[in-house]
Amino acid sequence: MDPRIDAYMAERLQRFDEPVLVEMEAEGARRGFPIVGRNVGVTLEVVARSVGARRVMELGSGFGYSAYWFARAVGPGGEVHCTDGDPANAEAGASFLARAGLGDRVTYHVGDAVEQLSLLDGPFDVVFCDIDKTGYPDAWRAASERIRVGGLYLCDNTLGYGAGTVFDDGDGPEAIREHNRLIAEDERFISTIVPTREGVLVALRIS
Repeated sequence: MDPRIDAYMAERLQRFDEPVLVEMEAEGARRGFPIVGRNVGVTLEVVARSVGARRVMELGSGFGYSAYWFARAVGPGGEVHCTDGDPANAEAGASFLARAGLGDRVTYHVGDAVEQLSLLDGPFDVVFCDIDKTGYPDAWRAASERIRVGGLYLCDNTLGYGAGTVFDDGDGPEAIREHNRLIAEDERFISTIVPTREGVLVALRIS
């Protein structure tokens, strides 16, 4: 995305300034950790709210930045299931979200994201994917079976990530292209890619 547009969008979101969220954003910058950022975070909350999501599964959660937005969306009594392979990220995420007053809605599962999905009962209202890019096709295959009709599959970095794009060579871009193709061809879903930051794929299950 043109950085001017990214900055313009972010300026519209200053109403969401809140101490824990700002701290999480600073932590991402300090660590060089690829959080989705506020423009994508608000997008996730908006689309989750639009389908009345009460049960969300995240494939790849880091220290809880995207979970913050989903926890806002599901409301009191809702569920956000987070996954991360690093116990330190899970501990940090649980702490951040508790201090934000959202901890009672979030459960962390430490381990491989797709494997953790297989261990939980479904269906889910939303499954969000943000794992290693080479794992995207398998994540889609697993997640698509666990989403209710009228629910959403969401995925970040579907046009690029870091300095790379979907048009580049390499295992990561190839996996993203396969992932996007599989979804576009799946008649159970209707999908589009919102070109915010590095591309947020939104797929609505219709059958």
